[in-house]
Amino acid sequence: MEMFNMKKLNKDNSMKMKNTLFFGTCGRVVRGCGALFFAFLLFSCATKPFDKIDREVLVGKYGEAEAVLEAEKEALYDDDAILYYLDKGLLAHYAGNYGESSELLQNGERAIEEAFTKSVTENIASFIVNDKSKQYAGEDYEDLYLNVFNALNYHHQKKSEDAMVEIRRLGTKLQTLRSKYDVIEAGLTGEDAGAAEYADVEINFSNSALARYLGLLFYRAAGKSDDARIDRDWLKKAFVDEKPIYPFSTPSSVDEELAVPRDKARLNVIAFSGLSPVKVEEVIRIPLPPNNWIKIALPEMVRRPSEVGKIELVFEDGAPKTLELLEDIQNVALETFKLHLGMIKAKSVIRGTAKGAVATGLSAAGQANDNGWLALAGLAAQAFAEVSESADLRLSRYFPGKAYVGGVTLPPGTYTFFVNYYDANGGLIESIEQKDVVVQASELNLVETYCLK
Repeated sequence: MEMFNMKKLNKDNSMKMKNTLFFGTCGRVVRGCGALFFAFLLFSCATKPFDKIDREVLVGKYGEAEAVLEAEKEALYDDDAILYYLDKGLLAHYAGNYGESSELLQNGERAIEEAFTKSVTENIASFIVNDKSKQYAGEDYEDLYLNVFNALNYHHQKKSEDAMVEIRRLGTKLQTLRSKYDVIEAGLTGEDAGAAEYADVEINFSNSALARYLGLLFYRAAGKSDDARIDRDWLKKAFVDEKPIYPFSTPSSVDEELAVPRDKARLNVIAFSGLSPVKVEEVIRIPLPPNNWIKIALPEMVRRPSEVGKIELVFEDGAPKTLELLEDIQNVALETFKLHLGMIKAKSVIRGTAKGAVATGLSAAGQANDNGWLALAGLAAQAFAEVSESADLRLSRYFPGKAYVGGVTLPPGTYTFFVNYYDANGGLIESIEQKDVVVQASELNLVETYCLK
Protein backbone atom coordinates (compact mmCIF):
# COMPACT_ATOMS: atom_id res chain seq x y z
CA MET A 1 0.00 0.00 0.00
CA GLU A 2 1.18 3.50 -0.80
CA MET A 3 2.43 5.58 2.12
CA PHE A 4 1.99 9.32 1.99
CA ASN A 5 2.18 12.52 3.99
CA MET A 6 -0.62 14.66 5.34
CA LYS A 7 -0.37 17.27 2.58
CA LYS A 8 -1.00 14.66 -0.12
CA LEU A 9 -3.80 13.17 1.96
CA ASN A 10 -5.66 16.47 2.24
CA LYS A 11 -5.27 17.04 -1.49
CA ASP A 12 -6.65 13.59 -2.35
CA ASN A 13 -9.49 13.99 0.12
CA SER A 14 -10.52 17.33 -1.32
CA MET A 15 -10.79 15.75 -4.79
CA LYS A 16 -12.73 12.70 -3.65
CA MET A 17 -15.00 13.97 -0.84
CA LYS A 18 -18.63 14.83 -1.69
CA ASN A 19 -19.08 18.47 -2.36
CA THR A 20 -21.98 19.04 0.01
CA LEU A 21 -22.49 21.77 2.56
CA PHE A 22 -22.96 19.29 5.38
CA PHE A 23 -19.79 17.35 4.78
CA GLY A 24 -17.80 20.51 4.07
CA THR A 25 -18.96 22.06 7.32
CA CYS A 26 -18.24 18.87 9.30
CA GLY A 27 -14.80 18.64 7.79
CA ARG A 28 -14.00 22.24 8.69
CA VAL A 29 -15.19 21.73 12.26
CA VAL A 30 -13.12 18.59 12.75
CA ARG A 31 -10.04 20.11 11.13
CA GLY A 32 -10.45 23.26 13.21
CA CYS A 33 -10.71 21.29 16.44
CA GLY A 34 -7.72 19.20 15.40
CA ALA A 35 -5.68 22.31 14.65
CA LEU A 36 -6.51 23.78 18.04
CA PHE A 37 -5.61 20.51 19.75
CA PHE A 38 -2.26 20.26 17.95
CA ALA A 39 -1.54 23.91 18.71
CA PHE A 40 -2.17 23.17 22.37
CA LEU A 41 0.19 20.21 22.25
CA LEU A 42 2.91 22.22 20.53
CA PHE A 43 2.53 25.05 23.03
CA SER A 44 2.69 22.61 25.94
CA CYS A 45 5.85 20.99 24.59
CA ALA A 46 7.47 24.33 23.81
CA THR A 47 6.91 25.61 27.33
CA LYS A 48 8.35 22.55 29.06
CA PRO A 49 11.65 23.81 30.48
CA PHE A 50 13.99 20.91 29.67
CA ASP A 51 15.92 23.41 27.57
CA LYS A 52 16.69 25.41 30.73
CA ILE A 53 18.03 22.30 32.46
CA ASP A 54 19.99 21.26 29.39
CA ARG A 55 21.74 24.64 29.21
CA GLU A 56 22.92 24.31 32.81
CA VAL A 57 24.05 20.71 32.24
CA LEU A 58 26.08 21.58 29.15
CA VAL A 59 28.08 24.19 31.06
CA GLY A 60 28.61 21.91 34.04
CA LYS A 61 26.26 23.70 36.46
CA TYR A 62 24.66 20.51 37.74
CA GLY A 63 23.39 21.93 41.03
CA GLU A 64 21.59 24.72 39.19
CA ALA A 65 20.16 22.18 36.73
CA GLU A 66 18.85 20.09 39.61
CA ALA A 67 17.22 23.16 41.16
CA VAL A 68 15.41 24.01 37.91
CA LEU A 69 14.23 20.41 37.58
CA GLU A 70 12.84 20.40 41.10
CA ALA A 71 11.06 23.72 40.59
CA GLU A 72 9.44 22.50 37.37
CA LYS A 73 8.90 18.84 38.24
CA GLU A 74 5.09 18.90 38.00
CA ALA A 75 5.17 20.39 34.48
CA LEU A 76 7.99 18.11 33.38
CA TYR A 77 7.04 14.76 34.79
CA ASP A 78 3.35 14.76 35.80
CA ASP A 79 2.94 11.20 37.15
CA ASP A 80 6.14 9.78 35.62
CA ALA A 81 7.95 9.13 38.89
CA ILE A 82 10.60 6.92 37.32
CA LEU A 83 11.80 9.66 34.98
CA TYR A 84 11.86 12.17 37.83
CA TYR A 85 13.93 9.86 40.04
CA LEU A 86 16.40 9.02 37.28
CA ASP A 87 16.91 12.56 35.96
CA LYS A 88 17.21 14.18 39.37
CA GLY A 89 19.29 11.30 40.71
CA LEU A 90 21.85 11.72 37.95
CA LEU A 91 22.01 15.49 38.28
CA ALA A 92 22.50 15.10 42.04
CA HIS A 93 25.34 12.67 41.36
CA TYR A 94 27.07 15.07 38.96
CA ALA A 95 26.65 17.86 41.54
CA GLY A 96 28.37 15.74 44.19
CA ASN A 97 25.24 15.18 46.27
CA TYR A 98 25.91 11.46 46.54
CA GLY A 99 23.58 10.59 49.43
CA GLU A 100 20.65 12.34 47.76
CA SER A 101 21.49 10.73 44.43
CA SER A 102 21.60 7.27 46.00
CA GLU A 103 18.16 7.70 47.56
CA LEU A 104 16.65 8.94 44.30
CA LEU A 105 18.16 6.14 42.20
CA GLN A 106 16.99 3.53 44.71
CA ASN A 107 13.49 4.99 44.48
CA GLY A 108 13.73 4.80 40.71
CA GLU A 109 14.82 1.16 40.82
CA ARG A 110 11.91 0.23 43.09
CA ALA A 111 9.48 2.09 40.83
CA ILE A 112 10.80 0.21 37.78
CA GLU A 113 10.33 -3.12 39.55
CA GLU A 114 6.77 -2.20 40.55
CA ALA A 115 5.90 -1.00 37.04
CA PHE A 116 7.19 -4.22 35.47
CA THR A 117 5.01 -6.40 37.71
CA LYS A 118 1.94 -4.14 37.61
CA SER A 119 -1.56 -5.26 36.60
CA VAL A 120 -2.24 -5.84 32.90
CA THR A 121 -5.01 -3.21 33.05
CA GLU A 122 -2.69 -0.49 31.75
CA ASN A 123 -1.53 -2.69 28.88
CA ILE A 124 -5.14 -3.18 27.81
CA ALA A 125 -5.65 0.59 27.81
CA SER A 126 -2.52 1.05 25.72
CA PHE A 127 -4.04 -1.17 23.00
CA ILE A 128 -7.05 1.17 22.84
CA VAL A 129 -5.57 4.68 23.09
CA ASN A 130 -1.73 4.76 22.94
CA ASP A 131 1.34 3.68 24.89
CA LYS A 132 1.36 6.93 26.86
CA SER A 133 -1.83 5.82 28.62
CA LYS A 134 0.21 3.44 30.80
CA GLN A 135 2.84 4.22 33.42
CA TYR A 136 6.38 4.60 32.09
CA ALA A 137 8.29 1.50 33.18
CA GLY A 138 11.83 2.47 32.14
CA GLU A 139 14.09 1.18 29.39
CA ASP A 140 16.42 -1.73 30.10
CA TYR A 141 19.57 0.38 29.87
CA GLU A 142 18.16 2.84 32.43
CA ASP A 143 17.52 0.00 34.88
CA LEU A 144 21.11 -1.24 34.41
CA TYR A 145 23.05 2.01 34.57
CA LEU A 146 21.28 3.35 37.64
CA ASN A 147 23.20 0.63 39.53
CA VAL A 148 26.46 1.84 37.99
CA PHE A 149 25.90 5.35 39.28
CA ASN A 150 24.63 4.15 42.61
CA ALA A 151 27.81 2.11 42.99
CA LEU A 152 29.79 5.27 42.29
CA ASN A 153 27.63 7.13 44.84
CA TYR A 154 28.59 4.62 47.50
CA HIS A 155 32.24 4.71 46.49
CA HIS A 156 32.34 8.49 46.97
CA GLN A 157 30.76 8.02 50.40
CA LYS A 158 33.42 5.40 51.26
CA LYS A 159 30.81 2.64 51.49
CA SER A 160 32.72 0.00 49.56
CA GLU A 161 30.51 -2.94 50.59
CA ASP A 162 27.39 -1.13 49.39
CA ALA A 163 29.16 -0.30 46.13
CA MET A 164 29.91 -3.98 45.54
CA VAL A 165 26.28 -4.86 46.31
CA GLU A 166 25.21 -2.52 43.50
CA ILE A 167 27.62 -4.19 41.08
CA ARG A 168 26.31 -7.62 42.06
CA ARG A 169 22.74 -6.41 41.54
CA LEU A 170 23.71 -5.21 38.10
CA GLY A 171 25.32 -8.57 37.36
CA THR A 172 22.09 -10.34 38.30
CA LYS A 173 20.11 -8.04 36.00
CA LEU A 174 22.47 -8.82 33.14
CA GLN A 175 22.00 -12.56 33.72
CA THR A 176 18.20 -12.25 33.67
CA LEU A 177 18.04 -9.88 30.71
CA ARG A 178 17.76 -12.71 28.21
CA SER A 179 14.87 -14.22 30.16
CA LYS A 180 13.07 -10.91 30.07
CA TYR A 181 13.46 -10.76 26.29
CA ASP A 182 12.10 -14.32 26.03
CA VAL A 183 8.96 -13.23 27.88
CA ILE A 184 8.50 -10.27 25.54
CA GLU A 185 9.01 -12.48 22.49
CA ALA A 186 6.38 -14.92 23.77
CA GLY A 187 3.94 -12.03 24.21
CA LEU A 188 4.60 -10.84 20.67
CA THR A 189 4.20 -14.17 18.93
CA GLY A 190 1.67 -15.89 21.16
CA GLU A 191 -1.60 -14.56 19.73
CA ASP A 192 -0.81 -12.22 16.88
CA ALA A 193 0.85 -13.89 13.92
CA GLY A 194 1.38 -10.51 12.30
CA ALA A 195 3.70 -9.52 15.12
CA ALA A 196 6.12 -12.38 14.49
CA GLU A 197 8.30 -10.33 12.15
CA TYR A 198 8.92 -7.83 14.94
CA ALA A 199 9.91 -10.56 17.40
CA ASP A 200 12.64 -11.89 15.11
CA VAL A 201 15.25 -9.57 16.61
CA GLU A 202 18.55 -10.66 18.10
CA ILE A 203 19.75 -8.68 21.09
CA ASN A 204 23.55 -8.53 21.36
CA PHE A 205 23.89 -7.33 24.93
CA SER A 206 24.13 -9.30 28.14
CA ASN A 207 27.45 -8.09 29.55
CA SER A 208 28.55 -4.56 30.44
CA ALA A 209 32.24 -3.70 30.28
CA LEU A 210 31.66 -0.66 32.48
CA ALA A 211 30.01 -2.75 35.18
CA ARG A 212 32.81 -5.32 35.00
CA TYR A 213 35.44 -2.58 35.19
CA LEU A 214 33.94 -1.18 38.39
CA GLY A 215 33.69 -4.70 39.82
CA LEU A 216 37.35 -5.25 38.99
CA LEU A 217 38.36 -2.06 40.82
CA PHE A 218 36.12 -2.57 43.86
CA TYR A 219 37.17 -6.20 44.35
CA ARG A 220 40.84 -5.37 43.89
CA ALA A 221 40.61 -2.67 46.57
CA ALA A 222 38.85 -5.13 48.90
CA GLY A 223 41.63 -7.66 48.44
CA LYS A 224 39.35 -10.12 46.62
CA SER A 225 41.79 -10.97 43.85
CA ASP A 226 39.84 -13.94 42.47
CA ASP A 227 36.65 -11.88 42.10
CA ALA A 228 38.65 -9.06 40.53
CA ARG A 229 40.20 -11.47 38.02
CA ILE A 230 36.78 -12.90 37.14
CA ASP A 231 35.38 -9.44 36.40
CA ARG A 232 38.45 -8.60 34.32
CA ASP A 233 37.91 -11.73 32.25
CA TRP A 234 34.21 -10.94 31.82
CA LEU A 235 35.15 -7.44 30.69
CA LYS A 236 37.39 -8.85 27.97
CA LYS A 237 34.71 -11.34 26.99
CA ALA A 238 32.27 -8.51 26.33
CA PHE A 239 34.59 -7.13 23.64
CA VAL A 240 34.82 -10.57 21.99
CA ASP A 241 31.17 -11.65 22.17
CA GLU A 242 29.33 -8.35 21.66
CA LYS A 243 30.95 -6.64 18.69
CA PRO A 244 27.87 -4.49 17.83
CA ILE A 245 28.18 -2.91 21.28
CA TYR A 246 31.99 -2.84 21.43
CA PRO A 247 33.32 -2.19 17.90
CA PHE A 248 36.52 -0.72 19.42
CA SER A 249 39.49 -2.20 21.25
CA THR A 250 39.63 -3.18 24.90
CA PRO A 251 41.36 -0.37 26.85
CA SER A 252 45.04 -1.23 27.21
CA SER A 253 45.08 -0.19 30.88
CA VAL A 254 42.79 -3.11 31.84
CA ASP A 255 45.68 -5.60 31.79
CA GLU A 256 47.65 -3.41 34.19
CA GLU A 257 44.98 -3.29 36.90
CA LEU A 258 45.95 -6.57 38.55
CA ALA A 259 49.71 -6.03 38.24
CA VAL A 260 50.26 -3.10 40.62
CA PRO A 261 53.50 -3.49 42.67
CA ARG A 262 52.96 -3.59 46.44
CA ASP A 263 54.94 -0.42 47.04
CA LYS A 264 53.07 1.52 44.35
CA ALA A 265 49.62 3.09 44.10
CA ARG A 266 47.14 2.99 41.24
CA LEU A 267 45.19 6.04 40.11
CA ASN A 268 42.09 5.27 38.02
CA VAL A 269 40.05 7.83 36.12
CA ILE A 270 36.57 7.45 34.62
CA ALA A 271 35.59 10.30 32.31
CA PHE A 272 32.03 10.57 31.01
CA SER A 273 31.10 12.53 27.89
CA GLY A 274 27.99 13.41 25.93
CA LEU A 275 24.42 12.45 26.75
CA SER A 276 22.28 9.36 26.24
CA PRO A 277 19.78 9.11 23.35
CA VAL A 278 16.37 10.70 23.03
CA LYS A 279 13.24 9.50 21.24
CA VAL A 280 11.59 11.19 18.26
CA GLU A 281 8.32 10.35 16.52
CA GLU A 282 8.08 8.64 13.16
CA VAL A 283 4.61 8.77 11.57
CA ILE A 284 3.29 6.54 8.78
CA ARG A 285 -0.12 7.09 7.15
CA ILE A 286 -1.73 4.46 4.94
CA PRO A 287 -4.78 5.50 2.84
CA LEU A 288 -8.14 3.78 3.18
CA PRO A 289 -11.18 4.40 0.95
CA PRO A 290 -13.23 6.50 0.77
CA ASN A 291 -11.35 9.33 2.53
CA ASN A 292 -9.76 7.77 5.59
CA TRP A 293 -6.36 6.50 6.63
CA ILE A 294 -4.47 4.41 9.13
CA LYS A 295 -2.03 6.37 11.25
CA ILE A 296 0.89 4.56 12.86
CA ALA A 297 3.12 6.61 15.18
CA LEU A 298 6.34 4.99 16.36
CA PRO A 299 9.13 6.12 18.69
CA GLU A 300 12.61 6.15 17.20
CA MET A 301 15.58 6.26 19.55
CA VAL A 302 18.27 8.55 18.16
CA ARG A 303 21.76 9.45 19.28
CA ARG A 304 22.65 12.84 20.67
CA PRO A 305 25.90 14.10 19.17
CA SER A 306 28.79 15.03 21.42
CA GLU A 307 31.51 17.59 20.90
CA VAL A 308 34.06 15.37 22.67
CA GLY A 309 36.48 13.46 20.48
CA LYS A 310 39.40 12.82 22.84
CA ILE A 311 40.12 12.89 26.59
CA GLU A 312 43.54 13.14 28.24
CA LEU A 313 44.86 12.84 31.77
CA VAL A 314 47.58 15.49 32.21
CA PHE A 315 49.86 15.86 35.23
CA GLU A 316 51.48 19.18 36.03
CA ASP A 317 54.94 17.87 35.24
CA GLY A 318 54.32 14.85 33.03
CA ALA A 319 53.29 13.73 29.57
CA PRO A 320 49.56 13.37 28.82
CA LYS A 321 47.91 9.94 28.97
CA THR A 322 45.01 9.35 26.60
CA LEU A 323 41.93 7.84 28.21
CA GLU A 324 40.36 5.03 26.19
CA LEU A 325 36.73 4.34 25.37
CA LEU A 326 35.33 1.58 27.58
CA GLU A 327 31.59 1.78 26.98
CA ASP A 328 29.38 3.55 24.47
CA ILE A 329 26.21 3.84 26.53
CA GLN A 330 24.29 5.00 23.47
CA ASN A 331 25.14 1.69 21.76
CA VAL A 332 23.67 -0.20 24.70
CA ALA A 333 20.55 1.98 24.76
CA LEU A 334 19.83 1.49 21.06
CA GLU A 335 20.56 -2.25 21.15
CA THR A 336 18.34 -3.03 24.13
CA PHE A 337 15.52 -0.90 22.70
CA LYS A 338 15.23 -3.05 19.56
CA LEU A 339 12.99 -5.78 20.92
CA HIS A 340 10.96 -3.32 22.96
CA LEU A 341 10.37 -1.46 19.71
CA GLY A 342 9.15 -4.70 18.15
CA MET A 343 6.39 -4.93 20.73
CA ILE A 344 5.52 -1.27 20.23
CA LYS A 345 5.26 -1.75 16.46
CA ALA A 346 3.00 -4.76 16.82
CA LYS A 347 0.65 -2.90 19.15
CA SER A 348 0.69 0.24 16.99
CA VAL A 349 -0.25 -1.70 13.85
CA ILE A 350 -3.14 -3.45 15.62
CA ARG A 351 -4.36 -0.25 17.29
CA GLY A 352 -3.98 2.00 14.23
CA THR A 353 -5.69 -0.52 11.95
CA ALA A 354 -8.62 -0.86 14.31
CA LYS A 355 -9.10 2.90 14.58
CA GLY A 356 -8.85 3.36 10.82
CA ALA A 357 -11.31 0.53 10.19
CA VAL A 358 -13.91 2.07 12.51
CA ALA A 359 -13.59 5.47 10.85
CA THR A 360 -13.77 3.94 7.37
CA GLY A 361 -16.81 1.82 8.22
CA LEU A 362 -18.75 4.78 9.62
CA SER A 363 -17.83 7.04 6.71
CA ALA A 364 -18.75 4.42 4.11
CA ALA A 365 -22.06 3.69 5.83
CA GLY A 366 -22.87 7.40 5.98
CA GLN A 367 -22.21 7.89 2.28
CA ALA A 368 -24.03 4.70 1.24
CA ASN A 369 -27.15 5.61 3.22
CA ASP A 370 -26.88 9.38 2.82
CA ASN A 371 -26.82 9.54 6.62
CA GLY A 372 -25.21 12.72 7.88
CA TRP A 373 -24.89 11.52 11.46
CA LEU A 374 -22.98 8.40 10.45
CA ALA A 375 -20.74 10.51 8.22
CA LEU A 376 -20.11 12.91 11.10
CA ALA A 377 -19.30 9.96 13.37
CA GLY A 378 -16.81 8.76 10.74
CA LEU A 379 -15.12 12.15 10.69
CA ALA A 380 -15.01 12.20 14.48
CA ALA A 381 -13.55 8.68 14.58
CA GLN A 382 -10.86 9.67 12.08
CA ALA A 383 -10.08 12.81 14.06
CA PHE A 384 -9.78 10.72 17.24
CA ALA A 385 -7.46 8.29 15.46
CA GLU A 386 -5.29 11.16 14.21
CA VAL A 387 -5.06 12.92 17.57
CA SER A 388 -4.83 9.93 19.90
CA GLU A 389 -2.32 7.90 17.89
CA SER A 390 0.98 9.37 19.03
CA ALA A 391 4.29 7.79 19.98
CA ASP A 392 5.49 7.45 23.54
CA LEU A 393 8.67 9.53 23.63
CA ARG A 394 9.32 9.31 27.36
CA LEU A 395 12.95 8.67 28.28
CA SER A 396 15.40 9.87 30.92
CA ARG A 397 17.64 12.64 29.65
CA TYR A 398 20.81 12.79 31.73
CA PHE A 399 22.67 9.50 31.55
CA PRO A 400 26.03 10.14 29.86
CA GLY A 401 26.71 8.97 26.32
CA LYS A 402 30.17 7.39 26.72
CA ALA A 403 32.60 6.26 29.44
CA TYR A 404 36.38 6.54 29.01
CA VAL A 405 38.92 5.06 31.43
CA GLY A 406 42.60 5.16 32.21
CA GLY A 407 44.98 4.04 34.94
CA VAL A 408 48.40 5.19 36.09
CA THR A 409 50.72 3.44 38.55
CA LEU A 410 52.44 6.00 40.82
CA PRO A 411 54.44 6.28 44.02
CA PRO A 412 52.01 7.00 46.87
CA GLY A 413 51.59 10.73 47.34
CA THR A 414 49.47 13.79 46.65
CA TYR A 415 48.96 14.85 43.04
CA THR A 416 47.35 17.61 41.07
CA PHE A 417 46.30 16.83 37.51
CA PHE A 418 43.84 17.81 34.81
CA VAL A 419 41.31 15.85 32.78
CA ASN A 420 41.18 17.60 29.41
CA TYR A 421 38.31 17.11 26.97
CA TYR A 422 39.08 17.89 23.30
CA ASP A 423 36.97 18.04 20.16
CA ALA A 424 37.68 15.94 17.06
CA ASN A 425 40.11 18.59 15.78
CA GLY A 426 42.11 18.76 18.99
CA GLY A 427 40.55 21.95 20.30
CA LEU A 428 40.24 22.11 24.07
CA ILE A 429 36.59 22.00 25.17
CA GLU A 430 37.05 21.80 28.92
CA SER A 431 39.86 21.27 31.42
CA ILE A 432 38.84 19.89 34.81
CA GLU A 433 41.41 20.30 37.56
CA GLN A 434 41.76 17.63 40.24
CA LYS A 435 43.74 19.31 42.98
CA ASP A 436 45.67 17.65 45.82
CA VAL A 437 44.37 14.14 45.20
CA VAL A 438 45.78 11.69 47.73
CA VAL A 439 46.87 8.49 45.97
CA GLN A 440 47.45 5.59 48.39
CA ALA A 441 48.82 2.10 47.99
CA SER A 442 46.34 -0.78 48.36
CA GLU A 443 43.42 1.63 48.07
CA LEU A 444 40.95 2.46 45.32
CA ASN A 445 41.99 5.87 44.07
CA LEU A 446 39.14 6.50 41.63
CA VAL A 447 38.41 9.91 40.13
CA GLU A 448 35.28 10.62 38.12
CA THR A 449 34.77 13.59 35.76
CA TYR A 450 32.08 14.72 33.32
CA CYS A 451 31.80 16.87 30.23
CA LEU A 452 28.32 16.21 28.83
CA LYS A 453 28.60 18.50 25.81
